[in-house]
Amino acid sequence: MRTQTKAALGIGAALAAILAALIILLVVNPDGDEPAASAETGEDSVLVRSDSHVLGEEGDSGVTFVEFLDFECEACGAVFPVVEQLREDYSGRVTFVARYFPLEGHFNSERAARAVESAARQGEFEAMYQKMYETQSTWAEAQVPKDDVFRGFAEELGLDLEQYDADYASEEVLARVRKDVADGESLGVQGTPTIYVDGELFQPESVQDFYDTLDEALAK
Repeated sequence: MRTQTKAALGIGAALAAILAALIILLVVNPDGDEPAASAETGEDSVLVRSDSHVLGEEGDSGVTFVEFLDFECEACGAVFPVVEQLREDYSGRVTFVARYFPLEGHFNSERAARAVESAARQGEFEAMYQKMYETQSTWAEAQVPKDDVFRGFAEELGLDLEQYDADYASEEVLARVRKDVADGESLGVQGTPTIYVDGELFQPESVQDFYDTLDEALAK
């Protein structure tokens, strides 16, 4: 059995939830325009900017996996463990990029993105990114601000809270989040998660599709 197949099967009990999330991904905007089927790739493009956040180390193949995400999105939370497994399986080969795309219908999603961006300014983007998904069920869908919860995460990560507070409230951090949103909108992104593999829109129907598509991109 292939290593990739074993990894996919290892998702185990979470598989049903993940597949449900993938169905959401495929039908998230049935009446709207689909995202662009392909996007310009390069050192600085609408899809991947020079300041876009890379999860872990860049891969050496040139293949990119770009996700426009919302930390409050249930489908994004369900896909998160798949992406974490992919990062492990394709470490050193594929570059995984996270782009903010908080949806207006999620009360705390933009706040969560600002918290993650504030952590990024202290070198803790990945830690806060993971914290948001690992705790999503405790704060998502609330209709009251969760600023204190996110500040608690910053404290747990050992961030300089004075700097965190200043960044979290800053126009600069908000503009950085909204720049990702603007890029996504220019590509036609309207829902999350929206994923591009090597510049091509990727619409999976199973966990194995992730592996097959990345393997194909790497084989080119």
